[in-house]
Amino acid sequence: MTTVCLVGDPEADLRFELLSRETAREALATYDLRAPFENSLALDTVSLGAAVSLCNDLNWYLVRFVDEVLIREPSVDPDEWLSRDLATAVRNDAIRREETDRFLKVYGVAEGALVEPMYLARSDDADLPTYDLRDVDETVRVRVTRAEFEG
Repeated sequence: MTTVCLVGDPEADLRFELLSRETAREALATYDLRAPFENSLALDTVSLGAAVSLCNDLNWYLVRFVDEVLIREPSVDPDEWLSRDLATAVRNDAIRREETDRFLKVYGVAEGALVEPMYLARSDDADLPTYDLRDVDETVRVRVTRAEFEG
């Protein structure tokens, strides 16, 4: 199962915005929705392709109400998420799955909400630095494309 997590814009109630609109509500109707983080919606799809397709179907809403799209594909890594751009590149065979782990965006989780991302690059011989932007309960690692990392 591939998990999609939509993290809402702080100015919008994501669940309300998506479920109050007929097209988005119909696209999400077959999924079991949950909220792993504050102002988020997560759901499981059958594959990475299905996850990317769902995001494409919801793009109008994502542009308006979503800050971050996270996709977790167990065949890439069971614990780390992929950005939407990286997931799309993997699905399209533009990037090989084993080449996705170099660039990371690491979020802190404080009081159930994703906070202040820190950008990190992995090297072969060093451990990742610890998240130090504030005290947090845990961290969430998101693999990103080189363009997202440098942008």
